[in-house]
Amino acid sequence: MQTKNQKILPPKAKKIPKRLKKHGHVRTDNYYWLNERENPEVMAYLKAENDYTEAVFNKPTKTLQKTLFDEMVRRIPQKDSSVPYTVNGYSYYTRYENGKEYPVYCRKKVTDNAQEEVMLDGNKMAKGHRFFDINNWEVSPDNNIIAYGLDTVSRRQYTLYFKNLKTGKTCSDKIPNTSGDIAWGNDNKTIFYSVKDEALRPYKIFRHILGEPVKNDRLIFHEKDASFDTGVYKSKSGRFVVINAESTLSTEYQLLDADKPTGKFSVFSPRMKKVEYEIAHQGNRFLIRTNYKANNFRLMKTPLDKTGMENWKEVVPNRKDVLLEEVEVFDDFFVVAERKNGLLRFRVFNVKEGADHYLQFDEPDYAVYFDDNYAYHTDILRYGFTSLKTPNTIYDFNMHTGRQALRKRQKVVGGYDPEAYVTERIYVEARDNVKVPVSIVYKKSFRKNGMQPLLLYAYGSYGYSMESSFRSSRLSLLDRGFAFAVAHIRGGEEMGRFWYEDGKLLKKKNTFFDFIDCAKQLIAAKYTTPGKLFAMGGSAGGLLMGAVVNYAPELFKGVVAAVPFVDVVTTMLDEDIPLTTEEYDEWGNPNDKKYYDYMLSYSPYDNVKAQDYPAMLVTTGLHDSQVQYWEPAKWVAKLRDMKTDDHLLLLWTNMDFGHGGASGRFEPLKETAMEDAFMLYLLS
Repeated sequence: MQTKNQKILPPKAKKIPKRLKKHGHVRTDNYYWLNERENPEVMAYLKAENDYTEAVFNKPTKTLQKTLFDEMVRRIPQKDSSVPYTVNGYSYYTRYENGKEYPVYCRKKVTDNAQEEVMLDGNKMAKGHRFFDINNWEVSPDNNIIAYGLDTVSRRQYTLYFKNLKTGKTCSDKIPNTSGDIAWGNDNKTIFYSVKDEALRPYKIFRHILGEPVKNDRLIFHEKDASFDTGVYKSKSGRFVVINAESTLSTEYQLLDADKPTGKFSVFSPRMKKVEYEIAHQGNRFLIRTNYKANNFRLMKTPLDKTGMENWKEVVPNRKDVLLEEVEVFDDFFVVAERKNGLLRFRVFNVKEGADHYLQFDEPDYAVYFDDNYAYHTDILRYGFTSLKTPNTIYDFNMHTGRQALRKRQKVVGGYDPEAYVTERIYVEARDNVKVPVSIVYKKSFRKNGMQPLLLYAYGSYGYSMESSFRSSRLSLLDRGFAFAVAHIRGGEEMGRFWYEDGKLLKKKNTFFDFIDCAKQLIAAKYTTPGKLFAMGGSAGGLLMGAVVNYAPELFKGVVAAVPFVDVVTTMLDEDIPLTTEEYDEWGNPNDKKYYDYMLSYSPYDNVKAQDYPAMLVTTGLHDSQVQYWEPAKWVAKLRDMKTDDHLLLLWTNMDFGHGGASGRFEPLKETAMEDAFMLYLLS
């Protein structure tokens, strides 16, 4: 496709060859210089790319982007509130005010005619900031002080603040550079928190006494292994403060009696290579979810005073076809989230009666999740249900009586009928005969004649399962004739732990080939055609996009790669870059030649070649802490130099935000509108 503004030439980044030598192999990186954040020429190049995108795309699609954005905003209730949950004598909820971006965090005493207390007003607090995010907050056990983590830069470095809820005044205590983790001691004045190192790895746990100088805070734990990060939280029961240290394949926990916050932490069970476990306190025991001698995880129990692995007893065994994914505990019940055939189900255990049963869900393709289950002394399980066509719906399930109450269904303003849409779940046979699930949604008027547009989305990394969740913003494409599909490719955990293990390290290419094979099958089954098939992925899913367009560019009309991790080898060789050392178990350590060679064979940046590529929209954020801006910038510069087509190639750098994009409930939709407009523009 010819660009519609032939006279406007794209920027051309200068080449400054940089020789990178490893294992006797030399790579020449002509755009290595783009990682010099303080270099004015770098900023000038990013601006030139933005100006180009503005001229050749944003300007001609300005009306379309506004139309899409306005549609998406109109579907969201201007005034809205969450379903309240009760903890420690107070009912907590968030609400949105008419036209405002940020939530107001509120509570009421659980008494008749209780007045609303505004704990934090995000809209007032966000004034003067381009970005605003409260990532976590915790109220002290006596209900008087709220501690919260705030980021106004978009680097996921949170400053902890404390507010007296009785007086409304913010305390003088201010703790910078934290991960946002907060755990109160039961004395109502001791706080435990984690801080980050230069690579943004949470690596130290400190203890702070409210009202004392932060410089006097005591170091409690230092995680010296660069492949681990550390955090701290309070057990749901309120009895323990817990320090967790975790890498991709190993975990370790430490416990402290929350009534004795100046005491010493004790190790629950020492870390072991390739052994993961998670703990939950319940009564006189701990429940442990672990993969020890259980590839799909099993559930164990152990007494409070005998936490070593030698004392663990099995409660729920490992099963080859069921992944034990999560455990939610209450004083008399616990609920296990199990994944079978790619779908989650809940198994409810009654501890007193020694009985269990499953909750049933009636759609063929759906997602369920534990919602606000912060209360420990309750028989109510709160969960959410959704599908690609069903708006998020919150239920309270009484684990004692078996009765269920609908608490809230996400409202789509302007009217929405789920029955006007169709969801499917198909299985694609990949080239190695593995069957890959694909979830699809489209409007009933959609015809499988090979002439319809389709957007194929995937992630495929870190064992993160892509759920079939509803988004009202997606209706803008569906109502314009698109189908939307999620490929549940290897690298996630949809089909069990082996699904993850078959899409990582020296098997990473399965992720890319699964996606390509899903695309080919959707074309063969006449859902779409290469001239109307689009692909999208972000972060590690952006790596997927980069690999796919190198392997099979002819399959796609256009590709959206959001904050893409594309310069795999260079990044994984630089231990100063955030996340690198923590992720050797995911991607491999290229200091080992076998991993270096394998990563080099698929790294999107290193494998750009002289061939035709589909039209591409590549987005990044200047303050991205997960995937540094220079990866997509270098990738686009190299693509511009080597590709043999005249298809549209756009790099859009958001100068104000980081990995997650804009904050708020409306502002992020501008990027969604931009992505949708890109696809619609290519079809026009």
